Amino acid sequence: MTPTSKPRFPRRPEPITADAPEAIRRPLLTQSWLDLTFLHWAADPADVVGVLPPGTVPDTLNGVTYVGLVAFRMHRVGWLRLPGVPYLGSFPETNVRLYSVDEHGRRGVVFRSLDASRLLPVAVGRLGFRMPYLWSGMAIRTDGDTVTYTSSRRWPGPRGAHSRITVRVGEQVERPTELEHFLTARWGMHSAFFGRPMYLPNAHPRWPLRRAELVECDEDLVVAAGLPEPVGEPVSVLYSPGVPARFGRPARPAGIPTP
Repeated sequence: MTPTSKPRFPRRPEPITADAPEAIRRPLLTQSWLDLTFLHWAADPADVVGVLPPGTVPDTLNGVTYVGLVAFRMHRVGWLRLPGVPYLGSFPETNVRLYSVDEHGRRGVVFRSLDASRLLPVAVGRLGFRMPYLWSGMAIRTDGDTVTYTSSRRWPGPRGAHSRITVRVGEQVERPTELEHFLTARWGMHSAFFGRPMYLPNAHPRWPLRRAELVECDEDLVVAAGLPEPVGEPVSVLYSPGVPARFGRPARPAGIPTP
């Protein structure tokens, strides 16, 4: 195996479920995700395998993986059982994400970048958790059934990396497709902390999803995150008014949650 190659895990991934497999009764973090738009492009697993954390491989559906660009409003981030912070814990965010699975069969997301408009949470995320947070000027505007998200990166760079996304919100999704479940029903995050694999579980109510029409998408965040430029229109455009979410404590390398 070459130093940059990824292992092939024999274990079957856990099933994709619309509801969290376990409740998180003692949360490490609480927050709400509001006014979300999900844009997704199909990708070759070979194009993303080299940027995933150690101990993970691309999660695929019918041999295809996906690159996601997700814009939303973070609301009242809180620690442990403390109430969420109204100002510093509430801000627009846009992330570039991939889909992963580890040797325990746990499906998750991998964040390649997280643009946010509050400098202090960005600094805490980067320094304390080694997450790829970046400080950007951002705004979310709603006009009837149309939502526009804008961002322009300030620090650390590349300065000026940007996005402008406008969607028109459509009908409610009564029965999500297999692909829509695959892209949104994610119950954990894969990352690396000081070079060691880390899995952070989360739980939230079932997504209230609506299909959406992409009116405008001018962005270079995907390329700035070290990924190939998306080709063509997104294969999936979804909107959600949002959900409250709870994050549990990181799992040990053996897959057992810390106490």
